Amino acid sequence: MPLIRLNPTTSYPLHSVAATRRIEQSAAAQLAPHTLMQRAGLAVARLACALAPNAQTIWLACGPGNNGGDGLEAAMHLKLWGRNPVVTWLGDETRCPPDALLSLHRARQAGVTFVTDPPAEYDFAIDALLGIGQSKPVTGKLADWLHHMQATSPAILCVDVPSGLDADRGKYVESEIAINNIANQAINTPAKCLNTPAFCLSLLTLKPGLFTAYGKDAAGEIWFDDLDMDSKNGASEPPCAWLLGADHTNLPARMHASHKGSFGDVAVVGGAAGMTGAALLAGRAALHAGAGRVFVALLDAGNSSQALAVDLLQPELMFRSIETLPLREQTVVCGCGGGDAVRHVLPQVLSQAPRLVLDADALNAISADTSLQTLLIARSKRSFSTILTPHPLEAARLLSISTAQVQADRLVAAQTLADRFGCVVVLKGAGSVIAAPGVTSCINASGNAKLATAGTGDVLAGMVGAMLAAGDNAFSAACIATYRHGAAADQWPVDRALTANALAQRI
Repeated sequence: MPLIRLNPTTSYPLHSVAATRRIEQSAAAQLAPHTLMQRAGLAVARLACALAPNAQTIWLACGPGNNGGDGLEAAMHLKLWGRNPVVTWLGDETRCPPDALLSLHRARQAGVTFVTDPPAEYDFAIDALLGIGQSKPVTGKLADWLHHMQATSPAILCVDVPSGLDADRGKYVESEIAINNIANQAINTPAKCLNTPAFCLSLLTLKPGLFTAYGKDAAGEIWFDDLDMDSKNGASEPPCAWLLGADHTNLPARMHASHKGSFGDVAVVGGAAGMTGAALLAGRAALHAGAGRVFVALLDAGNSSQALAVDLLQPELMFRSIETLPLREQTVVCGCGGGDAVRHVLPQVLSQAPRLVLDADALNAISADTSLQTLLIARSKRSFSTILTPHPLEAARLLSISTAQVQADRLVAAQTLADRFGCVVVLKGAGSVIAAPGVTSCINASGNAKLATAGTGDVLAGMVGAMLAAGDNAFSAACIATYRHGAAADQWPVDRALTANALAQRI
């Protein structure tokens, strides 16, 4: 596979650092010494020239290990191609890995300029400091260089992963220097992050941390080069997750001889006092996502299922009291704007609905009530389909941990929830994670910060319900809905704010 820019319509396997190291060791055993580093350095140099064709002075910040060796190898090529690479190197020749030492000699022989401090002026920067070798807090000169690079660089190309980023989890090392210096663009000053183009060239494998939590902001535009080893080694290590693209979320064609009953009924149960809009958003989204019929049972104390006889913006919605809903025959979306009132209907919903999407206040109620948790766990033993759609705080409540712990390892948090309750989980956020028992998880490739507004989660819940009602299995329904939800935001005009109601109608 040649050097490629990731295609958002394509799904890709993701490998952990441990698996990547095993693949690397296997590949190295089949090749002449230094071959992988030569290929990596050439790929970095080629991409740098493609991204910055007019750049002359290129600063390469190289670390003491093999990631730095990749940068040194790239510097040699850039020098031979007429560029002016300037290298700051943190290595020690007496402790340098053999391949990196060889690339150091090749760079020096080519006439590459080595300096002790970053250049005052440069046109492009390459971060080859740590890669997947990060294991300790980033301090000292390394942290200073990263801070200087982020503060002054016209554009940055990260080799393998952005330095300081956990390649498995998408989090930064928990130290004051790491948070304030390395991650300042992704966490503290997103506007600066957008104004400084960031690129990442992932080598040999794609790592999950690039696509979830802070990884998406830190890595920017992601490129990939398998160093010509995919066909020989890719099948030897199963992926720890898949990056979910449109090719795994295609909807089947609908037969002409269909009717509204062909695509299932969705019943939205929620909308307590003052939160009616959440239930309406879920219902509208279910309709636009293809449900045959959508019923809404509002839970507000004023009995607005009687007062609100029609949704003027979506007159196709049908309002019912929960007592009249045939829950055993429907796909139920429960919790959107449910408030405390949802607690009283959850035993009935959990016991009767064969297909169920639990969101928002339904999840909060379950996290606080062990009897509801018992009913939830029992659903899988009855072969009922259940999908949970928590945001990180709701997931933390269900797991009895902190939100920070959820965000520190989103893949593990989602899988733990799925295994504990025997259901499919969509852990929302940057790079939403879809997990299920016994299934390789997916990280969603679509979506952007326009979804960070009230009601978009209700829209997702309604979409998941529609996919489930149409006959998709729970994991597939969750994947399709999550990808389409994000893709709608990606297609929204850049200069226009996105509201949840507009999103529901865009599906």
